[in-house]
Amino acid sequence: MKKIVFILMVACLSFTFLPYQASASTIKEPTSVPAPVPAENAEVKALELRLNEIKDLDKSKMKPEEKKELRKEVKAIKSNLKEIGTGVYLSGAAIILIVILLVVLL
Repeated sequence: MKKIVFILMVACLSFTFLPYQASASTIKEPTSVPAPVPAENAEVKALELRLNEIKDLDKSKMKPEEKKELRKEVKAIKSNLKEIGTGVYLSGAAIILIVILLVVLL
């Protein structure tokens, strides 16, 4: 009877650890090739080009009204870029909460 219980315990433990061994052999080594950068939208490129043009302008010889118009244009372009951009933004508190949960659960 003791042998059967022992054999069943060994079998259960071996089946428990078998998936870990199987998954460990399929881990891919990281490569030195960088991940491809997703293609940007043509509108985003045009807006960034305009921002760079405004940045490179010589504003010392401009009138205050012209500078004000440029500032308004820059604000409008930046707001358009924020609307176009898709991304997930996490606050500092959210990141701390995620780290704490990971530490507690793992």
